[in-house]
Amino acid sequence: MSITLERKEALIKEHARAEGDTGSPEVQVALLTERINNLTEHFKSHAKDNHSRRGLLMLVNKRRSLLDYLKRKDGTRYSDLIAKLGLRK
Repeated sequence: MSITLERKEALIKEHARAEGDTGSPEVQVALLTERINNLTEHFKSHAKDNHSRRGLLMLVNKRRSLLDYLKRKDGTRYSDLIAKLGLRK
């Protein structure tokens, strides 16, 4: 269910705004999205895992907060990020 180190480094490199950037909202949202997608796959075979479901809801709320922050601060970065991650239909 967790992200492998190689996948995490690839996500950071893809979404980083500068060299060594791991704390920008883009990187954090990308990492949270990967974890959310992994947990969503987990629930397809473990429907009654309520402890992990609580963790999933916490991740979704954290991602929503970061996206709201990014939308307030810079709308173009927000638009680019949701398009790149495919979050809005």
